[in-house]
Amino acid sequence: MDIEELLDFQPTRNLKRDRPTDDVDNSYEGMLKRKAMEAPQRKKYEDMTDEERLALVMELDEDKSDEMDESTVKKMILNLEKKYAKNQELRIKHTEQPEKFMDSEVELHIETGKCLTLATQPRLYPVLVHCGGVKLLLSLLSHPNNDIVLGAVELLHELTDSDVVNEALDDAMELVEALVKNEIMSVLVQVLESLDEKNDDEAKGLHNVLGIVENLVEADPNLSEDAFKHGLLTWVLNRLKVRGFDQNKLYCSEILAILLQSSESNRTQLGNIEGIDTMLQALALYKRRNPQVTEEQEMVHNLFDSLCLSLLTNVNRDIFLKGEGVELMVLMLREKKMSRPPALKVLNFALQGDEGINCCAKFLDVYGLSSLFPCFMKTPGKKVKRGGFSEMEWVEHVTSIISHLLRNLSGSQLQRLMNKFIEEDHLKVDRLIELHLFYLNRAKTVDKRNCRRKTSVRRNR
Repeated sequence: MDIEELLDFQPTRNLKRDRPTDDVDNSYEGMLKRKAMEAPQRKKYEDMTDEERLALVMELDEDKSDEMDESTVKKMILNLEKKYAKNQELRIKHTEQPEKFMDSEVELHIETGKCLTLATQPRLYPVLVHCGGVKLLLSLLSHPNNDIVLGAVELLHELTDSDVVNEALDDAMELVEALVKNEIMSVLVQVLESLDEKNDDEAKGLHNVLGIVENLVEADPNLSEDAFKHGLLTWVLNRLKVRGFDQNKLYCSEILAILLQSSESNRTQLGNIEGIDTMLQALALYKRRNPQVTEEQEMVHNLFDSLCLSLLTNVNRDIFLKGEGVELMVLMLREKKMSRPPALKVLNFALQGDEGINCCAKFLDVYGLSSLFPCFMKTPGKKVKRGGFSEMEWVEHVTSIISHLLRNLSGSQLQRLMNKFIEEDHLKVDRLIELHLFYLNRAKTVDKRNCRRKTSVRRNR
């Protein structure tokens, strides 16, 4: 090499490394695949089931939830809308060839799962409403594929969770109002009717639907009347007729109590849809046997509470009387099972006031006094607590029933009642005086405590 070649020599320049961006998949699916590779014990993304992929989606989105803002929500809803539109297009185009639109349904299911992160940001619910998310959700609830429906149910259940709603009440109520405007109760009833509880996933989905109802009524108690208008109360009563016990039947009993407690109109209409008879038939199973598990016992108490609520309406007392409700409660008093304490409570509601005159007469006709006065003479103690009652509540209901009878009976029936206090050398009068002195002393104690508080307040002034 001569001197000129040496002077002209230039080394090969490679100042920048080749960017590997072309080889990295930055799509959402690519991110999921990389997330799956982080833990060696995990399967490859391609080998995962739909449930495992959905769990991975939730894990990835949980990492990104803190970054969520309005634009993120809009993009999320837009992507979901695109997946839904694509799926609908393929369904229409290939009606007789499900294999050609199944992939689009898997994508739609996964996209619905991504939206679960919205439940962590209730302040962004107005954005969801304004960009058409509510109508899209209701469309998913009406999808022919129950897997898509269940995904939408889970999403709506999380969005309306009471703890989440209370974090940003005003923003969350905008979502609730939009759901009401689009007749959410009607859609939920259709979902309930379409689910098959023999399938475990659909049974869980049904439980979530009932959870949505509870969340919505808690947020807006006026919605309980919509529940009756759209047939939810009828569906719940029909579900309670099913023999046996399960968690969904327990939840139905809770929903029934909530709907009756929240609305006088529902209590009035209950008799028109055979609700009183349904509850009496369900409770009749426990007149001679106790519930097997704690949850079943809770269901029985819910039914008794619902029956008491229904008896606040005068029309229902006539139905209760014709349906042999008084006879059933007296039988429960005689059998001394778990149903005995709540049966006392029901009788207290049924016999009170001028509207309880007919029930009081029936109570004597079926020899209710012979079952009532043993309850008056002795409080069962531990058995009362197992029945969900305190000893004080027991005494309250028994003495209230006797008071109702004294006010509403007349003639020979009243004389029969009075004779009970005369027999056995006025033993029941002694018990009455004992209870009177006990409660008089309690009243005096409370009065003294109140006087001390008032004196203390005056001194502090």
